[in-house]
Amino acid sequence: MNEIDAILTAFAASQHNHEPVFLATVVNIQGSTYRQPGARMLITSTGNMVGTISGGCLENDVFEHTRVSMPDRQPIVVTYDTTADEDIVWGFGLGCNGVVKILIELLEQDHRLNPLAFINQCFHNKQPGIIATVIAIEGTVNVRVGERLILKSDHSVNTNIQEPALKAVLLQEAQFALQTQKCGFHKYQLAQGKVDIFIEVIKPPPNLIIFGAGRDSIPVAQFAKALGWRVTIVDCRATEVTKERFVMADEVILTRREILHKQTCADDYTMAVVMTHNYLDDLEILKILIPSTSSYIGCLGSKQRTERLLQNLRTEGVQYNQQQLQKLHAPIGIDIGADTPEAIALSIITEIQAVLAKRGGGFLKNRIEPIHERNQVKEISIMDLGFGIWDWATGNR
Repeated sequence: MNEIDAILTAFAASQHNHEPVFLATVVNIQGSTYRQPGARMLITSTGNMVGTISGGCLENDVFEHTRVSMPDRQPIVVTYDTTADEDIVWGFGLGCNGVVKILIELLEQDHRLNPLAFINQCFHNKQPGIIATVIAIEGTVNVRVGERLILKSDHSVNTNIQEPALKAVLLQEAQFALQTQKCGFHKYQLAQGKVDIFIEVIKPPPNLIIFGAGRDSIPVAQFAKALGWRVTIVDCRATEVTKERFVMADEVILTRREILHKQTCADDYTMAVVMTHNYLDDLEILKILIPSTSSYIGCLGSKQRTERLLQNLRTEGVQYNQQQLQKLHAPIGIDIGADTPEAIALSIITEIQAVLAKRGGGFLKNRIEPIHERNQVKEISIMDLGFGIWDWATGNR
């Protein structure tokens, strides 16, 4: 079970037991930090902590804040500054040379604005969504830290932000974030003061379809589940494609070559790994996958075998363009010298993760740019804006 699944499971248990829980979320960073914005930790009233917001340095202090710094149980933002050299000796000893801001809030029973309930809903519906949360205020603006706006994929909205101008522009920015799938930090200048907002894109877990239920498919499925991906196993052999063999899989599908196209659906959130070790099966599978909108297709076998498969597809009249062909990774995997089923699985999953993150998969020590993209702060003066109707279909304001 990966981190967010563990958090959601613990949250569900706390709700069932009517136990109050706190949620700590990294909402802003500067410089070098271990976790990125959106990292979460659930804290129970008994001190049980699920998830991490640092390398283990801040968790206990955050727990103390839930006990002594929140007498009225209103959300707070705590800042940890490790940019000074003295911090290594007198502070938390991080030596990270960064600033971390963490929102700590008591989760309400009302699920309309509960971030974990919304994340769980996005995962269940396999649809993205937006959480926009107030993380700082200046002046007399009628907004409180922890207030938020939640935008669903169907563009329905829940919010407890009452300030009309802020709510209007924030809805526009949330719709834009849903369209672009990009998080951001926004500073809004109102007549009464300033408001800082963390806009977070919630994405459903990637869906990995593994075609082939051989022994070498098992570690691929295990690694994928460790990352929180949804895993489906597809095979034509009834003795192989069983839930007993693939206990970690979300779904196992027994199929036949002639009905394969009716039983599998590859969309934008789907990656596919073809490892049937059967040429004719692979041919039928690629007929479905290459013209699809699947974001990644990996196929076991040599370059020569792949070229032969593609030639057969062309001979059979399968149409595909260069952009669709670029999704095909064959031979599959990152070059790590893998020669065992487990190492090959690691190579495969590493390549898929690199594709998802739009990275090359090289050595970090050779990377010139920062490991993580620097946060861009968008400053908006609401006093200067006119509010038209946002056309989310065209992206026009």
